Amino acid sequence: MVSELRDIRDFLAGHPPFASLPRQVLDELPRQFSVRYLRRGSRFPPQDGEPPGLLMLRKGAVELRDGTGVLLEKLAEGDSYNSVIEGEGAAADGRVVEDSLVYVLPARALEQLRRANPEFNAGFERSLNERLLQAREAVHSVPQVGGNLMRLTVGDLVVRAAVTARPGATIGEAAELMTRERVSSLLVVEDGRLTGILTDRDLRSRCVALALDAATRLEQVMTPDPHTISSSASAFEALLAMSRLRVHHLPVVDEGRLAGLVSTQDLLRAQSSNPLYLADRISRHRSVEELKDAAAQSRELQLQLVAAHATATQLGQAVTTVADALTRRLIELAIGRFGEPPVPFVWIATGSQGRGELTLHSDQDNSMILDDRYDPRLHADYFESLASYVNDGLDACGYANCPGAVMASNPRWRQPLEAWRGCFSQWLEHTDHKAATLAANFFDMRGVWGDDSLRGRLMADVLQRCPDEEVFLAYMAAHALANRPPLGLFRGFVLVRSGEHEGTVDLKMHGLLPIVDLARVSALRAGIGAVGTLQRLAKAVGTGCLSEEGAQGLQAAFEFLWTLRARHQAGQLRRNEPIDNYVAPDALTPIERRHLKDAFTAIARMHEAVRSAHGDRLPL
Repeated sequence: MVSELRDIRDFLAGHPPFASLPRQVLDELPRQFSVRYLRRGSRFPPQDGEPPGLLMLRKGAVELRDGTGVLLEKLAEGDSYNSVIEGEGAAADGRVVEDSLVYVLPARALEQLRRANPEFNAGFERSLNERLLQAREAVHSVPQVGGNLMRLTVGDLVVRAAVTARPGATIGEAAELMTRERVSSLLVVEDGRLTGILTDRDLRSRCVALALDAATRLEQVMTPDPHTISSSASAFEALLAMSRLRVHHLPVVDEGRLAGLVSTQDLLRAQSSNPLYLADRISRHRSVEELKDAAAQSRELQLQLVAAHATATQLGQAVTTVADALTRRLIELAIGRFGEPPVPFVWIATGSQGRGELTLHSDQDNSMILDDRYDPRLHADYFESLASYVNDGLDACGYANCPGAVMASNPRWRQPLEAWRGCFSQWLEHTDHKAATLAANFFDMRGVWGDDSLRGRLMADVLQRCPDEEVFLAYMAAHALANRPPLGLFRGFVLVRSGEHEGTVDLKMHGLLPIVDLARVSALRAGIGAVGTLQRLAKAVGTGCLSEEGAQGLQAAFEFLWTLRARHQAGQLRRNEPIDNYVAPDALTPIERRHLKDAFTAIARMHEAVRSAHGDRLPL
């Protein structure tokens, strides 16, 4: 093979859709291509002669615009264009913006290639969901480095059967059993069901310190209904859960069957040092200055997780865990300064922190639910001081104050439970676009510190009402449709047209947030209480509110977009640049650009399904 043909073959082998062809086919294929040189300013595709089947840029650049001049997409080296393959039609105005070298495969030759190579043809016909699932697997398929806890499952850490006792056993018997078995915790089981847990710490603080009689029954001192985890969960998830719950032991339960116990010691054995222990160190800091130093280390945390090919869920939960730990410690420091709370309360994270999807670029969104015994004449100053101290501390740690003042320091979002019920009733019964925007944020409530039963009672009442509030749901659907994916008429990217982000797409505003909003409205229509985006999508399937195909497409798109953004932001961190959400498609590989287009297409299809489902009920 002459060197020119070999060069074409090697180039095709590294780019879709030709990368999947067998070597012998690739060896013959270059002879069917022609090479064209297109001058800057000329039309694209060329209008002279028979319309080509496929054009692939070897060098140069092409811009595709719609009839109004809006930039739809920029084609760069390795990108291909074909209206038959993509089903896009011809762009209203395609122009060569740099002198370009283009490989051209006639339509007839392309069709013969597809007929003769079923696997190659399947690549063209593979469904959008299949391509997105493949993209999701690809971004996490590289062997992880420095992330043993992500590779291990909880089941890998369980090396022995759990040591158990009955609720009626005495603390004396429990201490003897734990000493004999050399364990630091005991699971309390009745009729095969886990009912509680007793740890060394419980024996010290609840038994010995209180001088309880050794004949005291375990059911009187155990922690009832402890949090559990499945053996299929990753060790990373176990670490996050322990940090969030501030516990050192998690019973392992599979479909109601007790499978063992995992502890922090098990995790330490698996990996002696991990940046996620940052959350534990935060709990011991004694000043805002110390917390600022700890928060700064979360930048390194994100870099390590991206390098370890963590999933979107792992990345979001890790950064959220650090923010939660900072919030809890600031509340504890505030209580140390201002005294014990006069009435119970719960500190609420909303928005991305509430969903467990926080990034280093996020500002803070939070609120407080106070017990109904709250008396503003007696208690207002205390809670104003506490909330301001925590919000100011979070701002000092890098979590900027919310531009819309959706923070606990704002008295509007620091209310007794009954007042919160009134807020939600107002949003549900007298909805407009502003109310829908506010409600969207507060439906992502999650308790971070305090009496979480206050939040639980509030949301249980509200979620029960949501499926019957058609007008409210129509406004929430309109809110979900507000941020359109950046695809033009011909499924090209609609890029930012000017300013410092010219030539980019906003992955958050036009990619991730639309999925977050679609997941939320699907969950509310079904009365689902989950707040995480992926959990909402999974739970909405089978309720009549979201198809399995639609959910899978959005889940895979969410994972891909999140990972792409995390990688982009990690690069900015390494270069010490400000973090943003803007990615230039021409900086991606051809395969990544195709996956990005697929992700936006999945969102666009779901937008159309929502519009169709609501018909003329959508508010203007």
